Amino acid sequence: MDLEGVLNHRRSVRVYDKTKKIDTLKVKHGLELATLAPNSSNMQLWEFYHITEPATLANLAKACLGQTAVSTAAEAVVFVTRQDLYKKRSKFVLEFEKGNIQRNSPIERQEKRIKDRELYYGKIMPLLYTRFFGVVGLFRVLLTKVIGVFRPITRQVSENDIRVVVHKSCALAAQTFMIAMANEGYDTCPLEGFDSKLVKRLLKLPRGAEINMVISVGIRKEGSGIWGERCRVPFKEVYKKL
Repeated sequence: MDLEGVLNHRRSVRVYDKTKKIDTLKVKHGLELATLAPNSSNMQLWEFYHITEPATLANLAKACLGQTAVSTAAEAVVFVTRQDLYKKRSKFVLEFEKGNIQRNSPIERQEKRIKDRELYYGKIMPLLYTRFFGVVGLFRVLLTKVIGVFRPITRQVSENDIRVVVHKSCALAAQTFMIAMANEGYDTCPLEGFDSKLVKRLLKLPRGAEINMVISVGIRKEGSGIWGERCRVPFKEVYKKL
């Protein structure tokens, strides 16, 4: 299939054919492709929990309110945000960028570019992703209001704003994964209907982790896997040419 064919094939499948098996390695590879998704400042504050064991999948189905999109699935993936890992990830990206600059930038520009990355990933990113009961976020908001008087600046910097950014980046990875699965002829269904406390307990996640979404994987059951025709708001209502 070409890209348009893949996108047309992808549907939110609610019932899978349990007699049809899928290749776990293809699902894993789809998650590897998901890491290629764009994400804010390349912080990659995500983790992917690939559920393959029947017992774990059954417990996940319970945590997902018994939905058939999970109870009939061959496998599932839980996309998790890890904003609490911002120090580790910013340090990782900074070290990569230093080597990247040394390998690919003109010698006369390397020092300045490395200093820019050290400021960005060593100072700005830790300040932006720090959470402390809303206090740090309030400081960021007040700071941007002052700077915004003199020049354009990103204003969505509260602790809740940054949490949204982390979830948006993770969602881009989840969408990339679903497209990768459609390319393999596999079906998926993204779910937001779940008990996050139970899912976190099942995965043994730390307090700072959050569930972005659960995506079930399998092969659709003909006649019941999809609820009729695809519904989309007319394109002319959402397309605005300026």
